Amino acid sequence: MKITIEQTLKLYEWYQANKRSLPWRQDPTFYHVWISEIMLQQTRVEAVKEKFLNFTHVCPSISELASIDDDQLMKLWEGLGYYNRARNLKKCAQVVVSSHNGVLPKDKQELMKLPGIGPYTSSAISSIAYNLPFAAVDGNVLRILARLFEDPRDIKDVKVRNEYECFLENFYNKHQKELLEIDPNIFSILNQAWMELGALVCVPNGDPHCYECPLQNTCLASLHHSTDEVPFRSKLKKRRIVNRTIFILKDQHRVYVQKRPEQGLLAGLYEFYGIDEHLDKKRVIQEVEKLGLEPIRIQPLPDSKHIFSHLEWHMIAYEIHVADFDHSILEKGLFLDEEQRRNFAIPSAFKAYIDCFKTY
Repeated sequence: MKITIEQTLKLYEWYQANKRSLPWRQDPTFYHVWISEIMLQQTRVEAVKEKFLNFTHVCPSISELASIDDDQLMKLWEGLGYYNRARNLKKCAQVVVSSHNGVLPKDKQELMKLPGIGPYTSSAISSIAYNLPFAAVDGNVLRILARLFEDPRDIKDVKVRNEYECFLENFYNKHQKELLEIDPNIFSILNQAWMELGALVCVPNGDPHCYECPLQNTCLASLHHSTDEVPFRSKLKKRRIVNRTIFILKDQHRVYVQKRPEQGLLAGLYEFYGIDEHLDKKRVIQEVEKLGLEPIRIQPLPDSKHIFSHLEWHMIAYEIHVADFDHSILEKGLFLDEEQRRNFAIPSAFKAYIDCFKTY
């Protein structure tokens, strides 16, 4: 494997001419870089833009993030998924405020000691926010390098990722003087350039736009027409399927929601009452009566499916109007109208049923 200063300069020039205007790039402080990188994990850029602006408006500094109410934090994160990322943001902010004077460390190894910050995120913060010669190798960068060198190995293999990270960092360190002559912020720019090239040109789905790539003439996969074979990714494990019945329990003005356990899937978020089994209408009525509720009207709702990384929920649902909630055994949940619901995070797994708050 080999990369040259000439290739690097072409990548740099391409990025300066083609980079997207993204809100976290306007002021790439350590705080903005950190928040955006955590948000962008497993999430599309378009979905993150508005969330980032809203999040940094409510929490403009690391100290405000450290002290935010948990329910408010979950509401800010609503729709982004993988909610444990948000919890780790707050935990990390608290540690940084108490132990690092409110400033994220520059050193990669120090960063990795903090909650929710792993090898990739630490490299991204060190390089993009602090312009240090670390390589932030995400899926986009892996795909480009695998094609550039026509590497047949599985890019999901941690050893492959580590090898590419070391390769880029060795190059950055060996040629620091020459690279810094190109731009004083070269390491920040290059890491973003690799990611941008993978997002816009060397794309993950469909054919790469090789004719737009500044590295086309030296890319072995492009020269050998093997971009449909490289990179190689091993198949994901088959997801476990969980059948669920969702109960939309409503009185005249309110809908019942309950908080999930503080550990495990969707921990600490609010959900509709549910049972991990598909129930017919008769059994649904029986379950409602067991809760001490008097069902007045019941109607089936459309089926829905939600895919997590390791399992799928196959949901059927019923809207159940009850006489009132006063005599039920539902003591640990909340009874919310539409206005109140806006203050609580209900995960996108239930987006098919979220409109139930608007229909009485």
